[in-house]
Amino acid sequence: MKTDMQAMVIHHYGKGPVSLERMPLPSMSPYEVRVKIKAASINPIDFKIRDGGLKMLLTYQFPLILGNDFAGEVYEVGDKVTQFKVGDKVYGRPRKSKIGTFAEYISVNAEEIAPMPKGLSYEEAASIPLVGLTAYQAINEVIQAQPGDKVLIQAGSGGVGSFAIQYAKAKGLYVATTGSDSGKELIESLNPDEFINYKEQDFSEVLKDFDGVFDTLGGENLEKSFQILKPQGIIASISGLPTERNARKLDKSIFKRGIFKAASYKYQRLAKKYDVQYEFLFMHPSGQQLREITELIEVGKIKPIIGKVYDFKETQKALEYSESGRAKGKIIVKMEDE
Repeated sequence: MKTDMQAMVIHHYGKGPVSLERMPLPSMSPYEVRVKIKAASINPIDFKIRDGGLKMLLTYQFPLILGNDFAGEVYEVGDKVTQFKVGDKVYGRPRKSKIGTFAEYISVNAEEIAPMPKGLSYEEAASIPLVGLTAYQAINEVIQAQPGDKVLIQAGSGGVGSFAIQYAKAKGLYVATTGSDSGKELIESLNPDEFINYKEQDFSEVLKDFDGVFDTLGGENLEKSFQILKPQGIIASISGLPTERNARKLDKSIFKRGIFKAASYKYQRLAKKYDVQYEFLFMHPSGQQLREITELIEVGKIKPIIGKVYDFKETQKALEYSESGRAKGKIIVKMEDE
């Protein structure tokens, strides 16, 4: 019986490299399945966790295996699991307390995964869960967009943006997006209604009366986003700062709630000035939402956008390339076949 596995590990917060080590197989509850991972993808949250940027909200023990979404094959099934069997092809995003997809195996709650879309490779499927759920929840749960609504999706050639454009169009939204010449061809292949080359135009001077903004950039781009919204419009951000509401939802102390209230004060002040709302999206796993996304993939309304695939032993190179900001689409780590 297998008792350990290879995994990419960090031993403390900071910008140091991940190291390939042998780790015990993750424990498994009766409500979980153990999955043999075939591919995983790189996401910005990997850097935030590695660098300690989320340690006020999320607590991890070291050594820590990084990685936040995957595609693979069910290797073992918990006693209480009825919807999956050994050998099933699945994909998913584990809950934040049980990350660790840069490894040969992971144990994940059966409610947090879904059958892989038919016709996709493991690499293609691995590109979907985190960006797919992030876009789904930004558009449906935060912005609550309805067909015909106008939304700005920042950085349309990135991993999140390229998925979000497709999902928003599938929902019947009017989509504007930003990018540069290097990403123009990819972005235009996704058929947004407006493409703004940020090197030539300032989106805040071009767009107005939008219902929502999906912010994936933060900083000055986020601050300008308040200006283009109609009254009661909503910004869903994954690159700004968490708010007091985020800390409250995570049942953090009054002290920590106060810290996040102060940290996000600038955005709350801008929201009040322009009579709009600002929400930081703390995405949650959902097998049911992944099944809805699967349906859109299988009917051809959404396609995976992959920038580059690395072998598992090159995970550090994959992280560096993704962090460079040059990547178009998703960066994938492929596990070696045994």
